[in-house]
Amino acid sequence: MDTIGFEAHDHKGCVRDAIAAVETHCAEHKLQFTPVRRRVLEILLSEHRAMGAYEILDILRDEGLGSQPPVVYRALDFLVTHGFAHKIERLNAFIACTHPGQKHTPAFLICRQCDAVAEAHAEPSKGMLGRAAADTGFVIEQAVVEAMGLCPKCCKGATNCA
Repeated sequence: MDTIGFEAHDHKGCVRDAIAAVETHCAEHKLQFTPVRRRVLEILLSEHRAMGAYEILDILRDEGLGSQPPVVYRALDFLVTHGFAHKIERLNAFIACTHPGQKHTPAFLICRQCDAVAEAHAEPSKGMLGRAAADTGFVIEQAVVEAMGLCPKCCKGATNCA
């Protein structure tokens, strides 16, 4: 799985493919992909950045799809529960999954300057975290990996980028 958040890509194709993957997954697993859930995912996909629930709610309100916080929180809960979106804990925000419907452990690369977020693949049971868990007899069931730094765009011209 490749990191895509900082790379140029076919944005319309990206959104179309992600929605199609979610529709297929929901149909196969008999999940209700309601119009509000779909629209929340479309909003997250269209931005390719982490968004707060109230920011999403403002868009839904403007479109007449709901004006109360539970509307967006229920949709986000569904999307996160089924792996179609992720919560970025550090930003208290949400981002569309770049691998919807696939089992994976994401690692988030967060630009401290522009708040862009890229999703990469992590293996928490391997590396330093895995070794620390094994040494203590701990079994990792879930991990959230978030790294702060500068994205390639913000690094251009910066003196602290290699």
